[in-house]
Amino acid sequence: MDKDPFKEYIKQSEPSKRDKGYAWHTAIGLQAVDGLKPSKYLIDTAIKNIEGDISIDEAQELLNTYYEENPKTDTEDRTEEADKVAVRIARILSEKAFSFTPNEYISIHKKLFAGIYGHAGKLRDYNITKKEWVLNGATVLYGSASELRTTLDYDFAEERKFSYKNLSMEDIIHHLAIFVSRLWQIHVFGEGNTRTTAVFFIKYLRTLGFDVTNDIFAENAWYFRNALVRANYNDLKNGVHETTEYLELFLRNLLLDEKNELHNRSMHISGRFEETDFESAKADIESQKADIRNKLLAFSDVISEKTINHTFELFSKCGKEEYFGRTIVEDITGLKSTRASELIKLLVDSKVIVSVTGHGKGKYRFQ
Repeated sequence: MDKDPFKEYIKQSEPSKRDKGYAWHTAIGLQAVDGLKPSKYLIDTAIKNIEGDISIDEAQELLNTYYEENPKTDTEDRTEEADKVAVRIARILSEKAFSFTPNEYISIHKKLFAGIYGHAGKLRDYNITKKEWVLNGATVLYGSASELRTTLDYDFAEERKFSYKNLSMEDIIHHLAIFVSRLWQIHVFGEGNTRTTAVFFIKYLRTLGFDVTNDIFAENAWYFRNALVRANYNDLKNGVHETTEYLELFLRNLLLDEKNELHNRSMHISGRFEETDFESAKADIESQKADIRNKLLAFSDVISEKTINHTFELFSKCGKEEYFGRTIVEDITGLKSTRASELIKLLVDSKVIVSVTGHGKGKYRFQ
């Protein structure tokens, strides 16, 4: 989210508000890994919970009642999923109970996605590929469906017997990066894998004595996912090697409160997004805007300046890295549902944006 009202809560000295603020801030931020954005109703409800006006149970009940009375008819609108999963993440992060087992990991997926995905809490029984922006459209090689449980059990067993004794923080962070990247790469769930892995990992870090109550997960969820991707991809003939360096930067910020810059563009395997010259970057953006304008006007000479400006607004917020759906278009441009859908269709037809797979239905990015 562009403006998260919970960020101030995690800076408070009052433990109850700080911890709840962190749980909600993280819960909402993690929806970004699937391009989702919770509703204003959820935010208002969450604030009531942080302030102590309602319990987390009451917050969840209010949310369920809200969607019973206001059912979504648009199958591409995943706001309900974002809201329900966010409140469930907030609940789990607020609980102290945790066991480091494969069953706990699977149980978290079930708790997060029950009633949303038919396969909640079930291991996938099919093989998958996902086109990744950071890999220029290539995919990570995910775990084979026939070996998921065996691989999961093995990774847990290896981590359980690993000793952190006498390790430097550098070595600890390196090992944690390897563990979480391997856990994620198995991809035992068809959907919701990254959100489940993040929640489980946060709970595990707490058992190791880390506080983990800052805003790193909330504000860098997509970076976290891309860092996991880069930790599991090789293309040796083109000089691309799997690396945990990006994940380690993320973890250093999370666990040591360092201020390393986390940019998705720095992870792109082409290297062409590594731009340090501000003037050059600014000129490039203007060039890209000119290209967008030319594509739109070439498609139709009756496109209004207002439509072009809406497109620029969207491009300025998302760039070529972020993927988005109709809800985000509405939020950025202020357009109503129907007009936002019409704008998306225009941008697709004029080849300004392209459909993105692997992140749920109705997701796009600029070309």
